[in-house]
Amino acid sequence: MPKRALVEKRPWLLASLAAAIAYYALKDADFPGTYLLLIEVGALLLLAVYALLRGSGGDARMLAGAMAAAGLGVVAVELDPYIGGLLLIVGNGLFTGLFLRHRRETLQGSQKVAAVALLALVPLICWGLPLDRDVASLTAVYGLSLGGMAGTAWTSTFSRYRVGIGALVCVGAGILGIAGQGVLVGNNLPQLLSWPLFYLGHFLVCIGVTQVPRSPESR
Repeated sequence: MPKRALVEKRPWLLASLAAAIAYYALKDADFPGTYLLLIEVGALLLLAVYALLRGSGGDARMLAGAMAAAGLGVVAVELDPYIGGLLLIVGNGLFTGLFLRHRRETLQGSQKVAAVALLALVPLICWGLPLDRDVASLTAVYGLSLGGMAGTAWTSTFSRYRVGIGALVCVGAGILGIAGQGVLVGNNLPQLLSWPLFYLGHFLVCIGVTQVPRSPESR
């Protein structure tokens, strides 16, 4: 992509960052809740727009869809945990499908162990966190989608320093968010860190995927 074209698309990233920072600064202030939710979802939807403009073909659409589902899900979960959880699961499924399209041909033993550990441990941890056991099954399914997303990201051809680490940051955000409604209820840590980690993880994945040249097979 020509340098000028790339520069023209960067304002979408800057707008997304501005929205993410604005949400974090205003979430505890006396600010209308509806507008606050729009800012929150807007931070991820702007990443979706950037993904569509920066990439092309099926990869760009899957990445944009995952970003949009994540943005809608993180807002919806505050209103209805089941609808929000379903949207987040859909987003993780799209990420997983994208990463599976770019699997590494050869994996080292440590990479296989990491992928299996993420797939097995993340849903187990998510299942054990809620105090309300009626939602434990939902959090376990969400954890399975989260662990699968992170495991396939770590074993994909995308940069581990961006996409791989970004996926792990998303895992941390997801676990912390569930803990904030469960074993860490009343603790300020989830409230302080859940949103920054959630956004940072998706931001790293977005820029990591879009900065890899596309092959004809991925379109």
